[in-house]
Parts: sequence; C-alpha cells; structure tokens
Amino acid sequence: MSGTVVVGLDVGGTSTRAAALTLDGERLGTGRAGGGNPTSHGAERAAEELLTALRGALATVDPGRVRAGTIGLAGAGRLLADPAGRAAFDRAWHDAGLRCPYAVHGDALVAYASGTAAPAGTVLIAGTGAIAAGVRDLRLDRVADGHGWLLGDAGSGFWLGREAVRRLLADLDSGRAPGILGRQVLTDLMGTAEVAARPRDTVDALIQAVTRRPPVDLARLAPQVVAAAVTGEPVAAGLITEAAGHLAESVSRIRPAGATTPIVLGGGLLTGDTPLAAAVRAEASHRWPEAPLCSAGDGAAAAAWLAALDLPEVDDPAALHTLLVPTPT
Repeated sequence: MSGTVVVGLDVGGTSTRAAALTLDGERLGTGRAGGGNPTSHGAERAAEELLTALRGALATVDPGRVRAGTIGLAGAGRLLADPAGRAAFDRAWHDAGLRCPYAVHGDALVAYASGTAAPAGTVLIAGTGAIAAGVRDLRLDRVADGHGWLLGDAGSGFWLGREAVRRLLADLDSGRAPGILGRQVLTDLMGTAEVAARPRDTVDALIQAVTRRPPVDLARLAPQVVAAAVTGEPVAAGLITEAAGHLAESVSRIRPAGATTPIVLGGGLLTGDTPLAAAVRAEASHRWPEAPLCSAGDGAAAAAWLAALDLPEVDDPAALHTLLVPTPT
C-alpha cells in the first residue's frame, strides 16, 4: 500500500497545515500557510493559502500518486453551498497538480479524528470560540454552541476575556480596588493599572478602549486569566471554574448521561497544560466516568486519515489511524 498517498489539510483562521502520507504511515511532506478560512478571508485568498500549503506538502511528491484528500475547515457547509468558493478551492487543488477527488469536512470532525479512531463520540473545542459536537459513523451529528461571541461561545477565550473585563468594571463601580487580574487587564487595555480619583472616569475610558476594537479581540486576554489562575488568583480561578461548567453544559446538550464513547478535547485552551483543561477533564470525568478522554492532535494527519477511509484497500480504519495520526503528547 506504500505507493498510495493521501493528503489532508487542517484549515484555520490563522494558519493552514497540509500533510502528505502513505498508507504505511510515512510522512512524505508537510506544508504550512496563512489563514485559509473562506468565511474570514474570502474564497480567493483562502484558496491561495490552500495552494501554498499543498505545494509545501507535495514538494517532493508526485501528485499523481495522491489518491484522495480531505480539507477540514470551520464553515465547511458554507463553502459547499457557495459555487464561487468551491470553484476557487477546485482551482487550487488542480494547480497543485492533484487530479483525485477531495472531501470537505468541518473542523470539529477533523479535531475529533485527530484524537481517536472511534466511529462515535463527542468533541469539545475551546479556543477563541467554543463548540461541542457529536460524531456518529465519523460524521458530525448534533452540535451545541458555536454560536459566536455575541450569542454564545460560553467558556471560550473570548468569554474569559470579556468576563475578566466585566469583573473589573464591577470592582470599579463598587469602589473596590482591582485585584491582581484586574490590574493586569487595566494595564493591557489602558497602558496603566492606575485608577482615576473618580473611578467612573476609568470605567468610561475602559469601555471606550474595549469598544474601539473588534469585540472578538477580548479573547487575547484569556492567557492572562489562565496565567493568573495558575497562581491561585481568586477572580481568575473563579472564571476558570465557571468556564469549565459552561463547556461541560454544552456537551450535556448533545451527549446522554452515562455515555461511554470517547470525548476529544480540542482547541488551545483544552489541549495544553492549563487550569481550564484540568477543570474540564474533571467535569467530564464526573459526568461521564466511563468515557475515555482524549486530546486533539495533528489535524492535517487526521484529515488525511479521513480521506483514506474511502479507498477500497483500507479494511482496518483503527489500525490505519495508528499509522497515520500521531498520538498527542
């Protein structure tokens, strides 16, 4: 089977990763480019990044050896429903020298497949946003949250940043001196941790500093919340506990109590050694004690594995997953 090559792409808002692998697990090439999400960047620019990543992965590979490919990205349904966007991706695929078909799947499915080969389970992703999804027969089934910063994404990086600012505003309204996290947020947004003699002046300036920026920019405060929680800062620790509860509740909307299928945790807030990851694992273990907890890993390799499943010579998907998809460390 080593002559057969599959290609996978994990397309995000800030980066695009591609991998070319044989069915024996040999990684022939990798490629990386900028954000390739057509919803965020437009179809033409997204297709350019896709092509850059593909050319990197295929730099030493004959494209004629590639038998199947998968592209994983957020908003896959929107791409499939947009003829112009799909045409731009088709051109990028063709310009990379590929003549095989490719499939498009949501990034949640790719994240799930990067953590387990089980055909059914649940994936929970928390980064800038947050979403939970059920998987059945390696297809996305029910989805919870992922509603965006205005209506949802509870427990996400945006949520942590917004709540840190709200706690700071409450302290200022009440005449309380900001705590450690509050002073850090003030410094980040205002350039100083000093509070005006009339605290309302600081409140008004803080509100202006926040509203002048894109709302989702509040997600950049999340690392400060996480770092403060590590030290035991009480406001940050409380936010982490609350965020974990929100994320577990999102999973509960789509996952029955007592389910034993795997739960895959993905996104920057849940795959690293963070207090939020630990709190979510504790919540999940309490609610679903028999369920394996897995971490999402190499999305491009997982996308390549999904592509390979449609090939007739693949008769043991779990064994192939072991060969193609590195176990997250």
